[in-house]
Amino acid sequence: MKRPWAEGNQVELLINGEQYYPRVFEAIAQAREEVMLETFIIYDDKVGQQLRQVLIEAAQRGVRVEVAVDGYGTASLSDAFVSSLTEAGVGFHAFDPQPRLAGMRTNLFRRLHRKIVVIDGVRAFIGGINYSADHLGDFGPMAKQDYAVQVTGPVVTQLHASSKRLMSQVMRPPSEVHPQLEATGAMTAVLAERDNGRHTTDIEAYYLEGIRMARQRIVIANAYFFPGYRLLRELRNAARRGVEVTLILQGQPDMRWVRALSRLLYNYLLRDNVRIFEYCQRPLHGKVALIDEEWSTVGSSNLDPLSLALNLEANLLIRDRGFNQHLHDHLMELAGQHCKTVTLERMIRGYWWRAPLIFLGFHMTRFFPRVAGWLPAHRQRLKPLQPDAAAPTDLHEGPA
Repeated sequence: MKRPWAEGNQVELLINGEQYYPRVFEAIAQAREEVMLETFIIYDDKVGQQLRQVLIEAAQRGVRVEVAVDGYGTASLSDAFVSSLTEAGVGFHAFDPQPRLAGMRTNLFRRLHRKIVVIDGVRAFIGGINYSADHLGDFGPMAKQDYAVQVTGPVVTQLHASSKRLMSQVMRPPSEVHPQLEATGAMTAVLAERDNGRHTTDIEAYYLEGIRMARQRIVIANAYFFPGYRLLRELRNAARRGVEVTLILQGQPDMRWVRALSRLLYNYLLRDNVRIFEYCQRPLHGKVALIDEEWSTVGSSNLDPLSLALNLEANLLIRDRGFNQHLHDHLMELAGQHCKTVTLERMIRGYWWRAPLIFLGFHMTRFFPRVAGWLPAHRQRLKPLQPDAAAPTDLHEGPA
């Protein structure tokens, strides 16, 4: 169930941890009433320790601080790290934590993959950046390329309501912040989320709608590209009607099997003149796209089966020419300076032995949404990680 677009916002693109972390930490340091933070990963490294410190300081000055992490992505965080937060008054909660079986994590599917921060109900951040040092350039060759946005204006009400709904099962008492936000800019924006309740296909639906309406250009930079058949077909159809379709995908992957899967789809797209670039400077972790001269999106959702059919995800969609052009200029710089072009001739080499894999990969994209329904549909829950924590409760769907 899609939300209405909200006018009067200001949205600023933040590239990599160098731009993102200082803004988030400064905003938390200035919080007066409430901080709600959701993320897939927090590591106990220099970034995670900075985050811990600003959260503790906020809680100690009387700000209500609620943090939700994923029980799979943040499973390795130490008890000492968590205790330092909860003892300071931070509400620290894990999404669907599960015990290990023979030393292996079992909670593989339907993860909390969103990355959202809402400060006092008036400022928000959303994107794909976790809290770990591998999002900083000084991490080395495996530092991730990623994106987020800082948001003010009426659309923050949508982000606040979404986080409040997720946190409501563990927030005692409920949040008393009720944002009534005035315009801060001229941008139109809307929150698109994917969950396993009322918003199962919203993010994909926005992509499909935008691609079908495209007349000039489509640029997608996505870390894990293995979308469903409908999205693949619409990209091909757009290229056929003369839209310049550009994909920027992983060329230096953090997981090699991800690139192998994406490459199974290259032939299908290249045959209709879709341009494909593989980004080789560092691992691409971004989830951004733009269409024509106004439509853009930044968020946590990859274009793969986990994000589109299983995980809890959140993207911000923006209609603004200036933002669109800024993102376009940046992505074209990546394509021109740090990518290698994938050609059909290159993909055809060795086609005879890859053809069966391509066939299987293509049909996986057609049938995975149906297969996803067979995968474990464990309860979506937040568990407070603190002494004498109450038993976890079901994450029920309420009004959006």
